[in-house]
Amino acid sequence: MYNYTLGNNSLLTRICNREYLDKVTASMSKRQIQEIEILIRARYPILYIVTWEEDRVESALLSIVKSRDKKLYTWTINQGLIPYGVSAQAQKYKNVPTSDPLLALDAVIESVEPAIFLFKDFHSFINEATVKRKLREVSNYLRNSYKTLVLVAPVLTLPPELEKDITVIDFDLPTLDELSELLDRVLADLPREADIRFALEPETREKILHAALGLTIKEAENVFAKTIVQQGKLDEESITEIFSEKQQIIRKSGLLEYYAATENFNEVGGLDALKEWLHTRRLAFSEQARSFGLPAPKGVLFIGVQGCGKSLSAKAVSALWKVPLLRLDMGRLFGSLVGSSEDNVRRAIKVAESVSPTILWIDEIDKSFAGIHSSSFSDAGTTARVFGTFTTWLQEKTAPVFVIATANNITQLPPELLRKGRFDEIFFIDLPNFWERSDIFRIHLAKRNRIPEEFDIEQLAQATEGFSGAEIEQVIISALYEAFAAHEPLTTALILHNIKETMPLSKTMREEIEQLRQWAEGRARRASSITEPEQIKKVEKRKLEL
Repeated sequence: MYNYTLGNNSLLTRICNREYLDKVTASMSKRQIQEIEILIRARYPILYIVTWEEDRVESALLSIVKSRDKKLYTWTINQGLIPYGVSAQAQKYKNVPTSDPLLALDAVIESVEPAIFLFKDFHSFINEATVKRKLREVSNYLRNSYKTLVLVAPVLTLPPELEKDITVIDFDLPTLDELSELLDRVLADLPREADIRFALEPETREKILHAALGLTIKEAENVFAKTIVQQGKLDEESITEIFSEKQQIIRKSGLLEYYAATENFNEVGGLDALKEWLHTRRLAFSEQARSFGLPAPKGVLFIGVQGCGKSLSAKAVSALWKVPLLRLDMGRLFGSLVGSSEDNVRRAIKVAESVSPTILWIDEIDKSFAGIHSSSFSDAGTTARVFGTFTTWLQEKTAPVFVIATANNITQLPPELLRKGRFDEIFFIDLPNFWERSDIFRIHLAKRNRIPEEFDIEQLAQATEGFSGAEIEQVIISALYEAFAAHEPLTTALILHNIKETMPLSKTMREEIEQLRQWAEGRARRASSITEPEQIKKVEKRKLEL
């Protein structure tokens, strides 16, 4: 057990100190520092590092120049080109107007000492004709020198003219080990004389670190410090605070929606086989699972009758596994510009992976890809390309993103989506059987502040054969409206009256449901382990015993 103390609210100020940040980032990203150092030693002239974390890149380059006996210069549009560690004001006496991008690149060429030149946010100028030409000249000149130009920006902007001159590097977000080291430093920085104590169990520590995956160093520092200052401790409740930080990333993307885990499997009636399958995999993203040799689960496809709990189950998995739930609205992916739809799906995937481990929920996927076979005629192949990008990612993804897709009409799903390897399992969620309907009645009555034991649950379950869970909920709501209008209590008789007034979907769409059941037989795994005939036998046996 790790024991630490908290004294006052100065922790945020202490952590934001530049010296503290250098100490944290100096030991980060060892693999990527080695990769960058190899490229510099091989005299690659221009490197383009894609990241939001300028400070981590700067610290990485600082460690390289120290080991290679070089100098580090930094450039911004506001300060110009200055030696690392020298303020822009102290550099003014030289009277070199290097804020201009072209003059700054000229200064790189004219420099005679071995050095690394770090240009920040240079993507804003890279598409200018004069800058493109100057970068090509810089590239040719630096090939035979001990100088390297490093461009760092949060987005990749690379004109075709420079593709052969610039090497692109994606600077990864902090790994689990790096976040662990950061957390140790944050905790070690706490004053020991404080009056508030907290304990961090190893298992809780692992959950907190997994929740922080996908955050930058600064974001993780801020959320750790904020949680300690607000709550005076770090525990499993802190995970919610960390998820709120991830929610900001998701909201800014504009392609994904963050769903708070408000539902749980106690509010899902029946589906015992599905619940058991998911419960077995609840620790699938833990280090224990990795050490045991288990790969991260890929996903699951829920196929079934409308209103039988597919979407509700997707939301409940988030609460069970304690990972954030993201909803991908496929309609948002399709843009009017050529190529924008394919770019949107790649961006959505990248955002989901950046905040992993997470659950990516795609509701009614059958409607999203219904027109794939005629895509080349209807939309110039856009839907087919988006589908191809998505299915390839499903097959090849290594990031811990668990995909939950739901579908009502199996005939509209492309066969490529159903083959093994895309999803770990395909579950068929049928209309609830007798015991499941009993559970659903108890759940919805309890949710509306009624005591289930005061109602004849068995009679209600028998009367609603062929009803979906959503239809049972609406029956109770309709009965509540009538009871409220008549100033009477809710009774079994009133619910039975509303049951008789309801025409379930199983009657109006009997042929479609039977067709779906026939398809699922032998092709999909049942979400409920016991079928209706077995339930009826159990009910009759129970009556005889009574």
